[in-house]
Amino acid sequence: MAKGLVRYQQCGVFHFLTFSCYRRQALLGNETAYRVFERELEKVRGRYEFVVAGYVLMPEHVHLLVGEPRKASLAIALQVLKQQTSRRLKGRGEAQFWQRRYYDFNVWSEEKRVEKLRYMHRNPVTRGLVARPEDWAWSSFRHYATGQVGTVEIESEWTARRREAQNVERLRIPPFARKKAKDGAPPCRLRENERPGHPPGKGTRQPAKWKRFRAPRPNSPRFAAIIWYLDSAKFSAFQALSRFANIRLDVE
Repeated sequence: MAKGLVRYQQCGVFHFLTFSCYRRQALLGNETAYRVFERELEKVRGRYEFVVAGYVLMPEHVHLLVGEPRKASLAIALQVLKQQTSRRLKGRGEAQFWQRRYYDFNVWSEEKRVEKLRYMHRNPVTRGLVARPEDWAWSSFRHYATGQVGTVEIESEWTARRREAQNVERLRIPPFARKKAKDGAPPCRLRENERPGHPPGKGTRQPAKWKRFRAPRPNSPRFAAIIWYLDSAKFSAFQALSRFANIRLDVE
């Protein structure tokens, strides 16, 4: 760290980062370099578990709006990002790809977060590279405008809704069917001459011991499976209970 330079990290806020190519040269000024940087940014984000709220890639510099990593420090995560991209993008005979050090601004409020996002997304327009922010493909503007999923996962309302929808879809799958069978067969496949809700018939594997019914705990997988079958139209309540409790219920 340079003499007299003070950085405030590990304080639970967003960081607006800026770092430039070596001697402000346009080393990122091509589609291949942009794609490589996005891939490496996503790898580092997943490795150190930090949030990316926005970004823009310019021909000679980069702007990032990120949270603080759960693993290691922000300085280490940024150092690894610069090292990985430099190894893949630096040409022969080039001394280095990135300029040393970086600019770090702590974003303490929601107003500042919105301000930095607008600044980043309008940067290509200000520089005269495109006429509108949506015309620049190497930023997070399209994600915020349309919810488009790109190479880098952006933490936004679009992402939160997508995660919520995925969780709802996952809950529709019975807990016992989430684990794939080792031989590739469908999970929970019934054996021959076996019916749900009844003890295994002839030719099937017999249980070691029939145990008395015990009420499952609310947080147990068996309880969740019972609730799923109770809500399903495929089995009645007595069939579901008899299957998961390993008992036979005779209803007159």
